[in-house]
Amino acid sequence: MSATVVGEPNGWRWLYLTAVVLLLDQLTKQAILDHLMPYESLYVLPVLDITHVYNTGMAFSFFADAGGWQRWVFLVLALCISVAIGVWLRRLKARSQWMQASALALVAGGALGNACDRLRLGHVVDFIHVHWGAASFPSFNVADSAITVGAALLLLDALLESRRKKEAHADPAG
Repeated sequence: MSATVVGEPNGWRWLYLTAVVLLLDQLTKQAILDHLMPYESLYVLPVLDITHVYNTGMAFSFFADAGGWQRWVFLVLALCISVAIGVWLRRLKARSQWMQASALALVAGGALGNACDRLRLGHVVDFIHVHWGAASFPSFNVADSAITVGAALLLLDALLESRRKKEAHADPAG
């Protein structure tokens, strides 16, 4: 990680994206809480339903039946990750490292969105249910989507950075 160049803003400029994810996540979850009973579904497409479910675990409901300790562990973990991302963003350059900064902002927004649910409700509200025939993907929400897109962008950024370094090493004049 390189220090911020004078004149170029740092990665905190991307924190608006964290706020947008957090807001969209909480608004959509509140709409689900207000309009659907638990386990009630609305058909959207042959492969997509909106289904009100709760997740006391983490991704794909891992540790969902762990007895309650996971609520606090995942809450603290989400907060620690968000703080670490804030520190990381401060060290990034907003323009030249935009992909990494935006990816981290998405992950932070998703982590904070699910942390709000854990703190307020004791579980995460999931509602996007994708399925194909008998195959069914675990339900997820806007926060989970932001985390997934952010992680994919981080991987893409690392791949592109690796290629840039290989090209620079192969052509020292360029």
